[in-house]
Formats: sequence, structure tokens, C-alpha cells
Amino acid sequence: MTGATPSASSGLYSDVIRDRWRRPRHRGELPGANAVAEDVNPLCGDRVRMMLAVAPEGRITEARFLGDSCAICTASADVVADLVSGRSRGEAAALDVSDVLAVLQAEIRPTRMRCATLPLSVLAQALDGSAKP
Repeated sequence: MTGATPSASSGLYSDVIRDRWRRPRHRGELPGANAVAEDVNPLCGDRVRMMLAVAPEGRITEARFLGDSCAICTASADVVADLVSGRSRGEAAALDVSDVLAVLQAEIRPTRMRCATLPLSVLAQALDGSAKP
């Protein structure tokens, strides 16, 4: 063992996580978002804000996120935004961590699972209107 700490450039993360972390497709403000929530993981400091544009009939027309988060959390938020775009509120609410992990193509250690699930819990808050101000 060299004593070096793992980084995003090591074998610790899947190619999908590294790509979504470096080049997220859905990062940025969403003007006109009508379902918004933000939360933080107090254990590591990851912060994610999900913004959704929900049409009157309940279909999510666009999803974006902002955050100050680790590679896993950033990649997960990007995947969540991708997965919910075009879905109904109900379909989006039914997303599970297994759906996100399948896209990330990674086995996340139990100690880092909250990094992957934070965007899902923020999505749930945005969808049910329990967003924190």
C-alpha cells in the first residue's frame, strides 16, 4: 500500500460516475422550476438542489440540479435528473436507488450509499411539496 488516498481518477469509481461527475448533463439553474427542494448530508457535507419543471398534467418536462457534492452524489443527481425527465410525478416518485445504481454501473459501499441516495430524497421532497425554504 502506498498510503495514497483514493481519488476519482483511481479505480474507486465507475466510468459512468467519473463521466457524470466531470461532465454532468443536467447541472445548472432551471428558470421557471415549479418543484424545488434542497437538502444536505450532514455527515459529509454534500448539498443538492433539485429543480423540476412540472407541466399542469403532472409530467416532468425538465429536471436540473445544483450542488456542492462528491463525485458519487453529483453523478447520482445527474442520473436522477435524466431518469425523471419526461416521466409523470408518480413514475418519478417510484424511482429507487437500484434504478440509479444500474445507470451508474457501480457497487457503492454502505458508508457511501447516502451519497447516492441524497438526490433521490431531494427529488421526493420536491415532488411532494415538502421542500425546505
